[in-house]
Amino acid sequence: MAPTPRPVPAVRPVARPDAAVVAAALARAFDDDPVMMFLLPDDESRPRRLTAMFSILTRHVHLKHEGSEVGLRDGTIAAASLWDPPGHWRVPLSSQIRQAIPLVRAFGTRLPTIMRTLGTIEQDHPKEPHWYLATLGTDPSAQGLGLGGALLRSRLDRCDEEEIPAYLESSKESNIAYYERFGFKVTGELPLPGKGAPPVWPMWRDPERRL
Repeated sequence: MAPTPRPVPAVRPVARPDAAVVAAALARAFDDDPVMMFLLPDDESRPRRLTAMFSILTRHVHLKHEGSEVGLRDGTIAAASLWDPPGHWRVPLSSQIRQAIPLVRAFGTRLPTIMRTLGTIEQDHPKEPHWYLATLGTDPSAQGLGLGGALLRSRLDRCDEEEIPAYLESSKESNIAYYERFGFKVTGELPLPGKGAPPVWPMWRDPERRL
C-alpha cells in the first residue's frame, strides 16, 4: 500500500487579530537564534522581550502593507513570514518615534545595542527593488511539517510571476542551505558591531523564469 501523502500546509495572509499569536510563535522560534541571543543575552527574559518585539513589528510595521502570511497546523497559527514589498523595507522615522516608548519598555538598556545592530544591517540593504523577507519562523513544536517551505513558496511564486527579486538576511549559518533550496544565494558575510557579535549572511534571489 502506498504511503498516505502529507497534506499541503495551509497558508493565509496575516490579519490584525493574529498579531499576538504570531508574536508568541516567532518568539519561541527565535529563542535560540545567535543574533537574538547576543542582543538579548538573558535567557529568562528573552522570550518576553522577543514577544514584545515581534508584536510591535507585526502590528506597526508589516501589517501596514500586504505580503505577510501565517502557516497553520490543524487550523492554529504555528509559523509566520513577515514580508515587506518593494520600496517599503525601511521603517519610517515617524514610526520609530511612535514606538520609542514601547521599545524602551521591551528592551531597556539593551535598546542602544539593538538599534546599532539594526542600523548596520540596514546600511547593507540592497537598493534594487525587491521583496524583503524580514522574518520567517516556525514554532519549535511544528518544525519539520513543511510550514516554512509553504510560506516561502507562497510569496516566491508571486515574485516569479511578477519577475521581482527577493532578499533576506540569514542569522543562522545552518539555515543557508535551506534558503538555497529556494533559489537564494549568499552575497557576503556581514559582521555585526560589538564584541562577540555573530555575523549575518545576506541572501539574494533572482526571479525564476516561467516556462
